[in-house]
Formats: sequence, structure tokens, C-alpha cells
Amino acid sequence: MPTIKILPHAEYCPQGTEIQAPAGTSICEALLENGIPIEHACEMSCACTTCHVIVREGLASLNEAEEEEEDLLDRAWGLTPQSRLSCQAILAQKDLTVEIPKYTINHAKENH
Repeated sequence: MPTIKILPHAEYCPQGTEIQAPAGTSICEALLENGIPIEHACEMSCACTTCHVIVREGLASLNEAEEEEEDLLDRAWGLTPQSRLSCQAILAQKDLTVEIPKYTINHAKENH
């Protein structure tokens, strides 16, 4: 079972952690099932960017991003070449290191 190392995030995972999830699970599902309440405003239907993560290690092991995901990612806060929507990124057999960005579009709107 692959391990996902989550880098520290002030709100969701202040100390950082490591979790395990079976291959075939999305990163978002794995986080939620392990008590990390990542935002997912569209209920994992690939209709928003609130579950955006940056895959620091293991990106190549994930399924390829579809055009719909890539179009949405263009609107994500803090976009990088390693960005994925966690609801669309499906685990394979390789370990990952994931960073949850500090803000989402929703956070930016709510805090202003």
C-alpha cells in the first residue's frame, strides 16, 4: 500500500503526517479517510479547484491529468507544474509527498 507524506499545513495538518491508502484511491479520498479535512467544495466531481495539491514526489506514478482537470488547474491558487486536483489524482503503487497549498480560491474570497 502506498504511503502519502503530507507536508505541514497550518490548518489541516500542522505537524505534517504520513498515511497509507490503497492503489486506486484518489489523493482526496485518502486524505479525508485519514482525518485530513482537505476542502472539496464540488464533492470530488472535478468542478472546482479547492482540493488542489502539489505533488512534490511521485507525480509520475499518478494517472495522467485529463483536459478538464488541466483547464480547472489554470484557476488554482499557487499553481505549479506539479499541481493536481486531489480528487482526480489516483494512487498507484508508489509513495508520494504532497503539499496542500496555503490558500484556495474559496479561502481567498472568504477572508477578504
